[in-house]
Amino acid sequence: MKTVEKSNMKNEVLVNGLNEFLADIQVFYQNLRGFHWNVKGSLFFVLHAKFEEYYNETSELADEVAERILMIGGEPLHAFSDYLKVASLPEVKNVSDGRKAVGVVIEQSAILLEKMHKLQSLAADHNDEATNALFSDMIGETEKRLWMLRTFLS
Repeated sequence: MKTVEKSNMKNEVLVNGLNEFLADIQVFYQNLRGFHWNVKGSLFFVLHAKFEEYYNETSELADEVAERILMIGGEPLHAFSDYLKVASLPEVKNVSDGRKAVGVVIEQSAILLEKMHKLQSLAADHNDEATNALFSDMIGETEKRLWMLRTFLS
């Protein structure tokens, strides 16, 4: 019986962490959509397409995280009101300047990267190799995005 309790505690900790991350990536996704819709100026063509690429990737990421939550016995958050209660990333409104939007994407990607490392470590501590592997892939992609966007702004 103690094994079940430890397993449930492990899952609860991971589910809570994954749901907080899911909330953040849903807010990030919506911010990317807003940048895609509202970007103006000489960087419009390149950034309009890039923000669309990023929000499509983020949508897939949200699906993977939600499915992982289900696989470990949890229930993923799925209402935006719930996301806003637990997300640490802020909503960003009315940004049409491309360089400013890229700066926000860099800032929020860096926060997400830090959370990915923490969740990967938590998964490793609980011998959850599948969650660990999921975050390993995400970390590499996020580091690449940060490098490219920082290079773009330099």
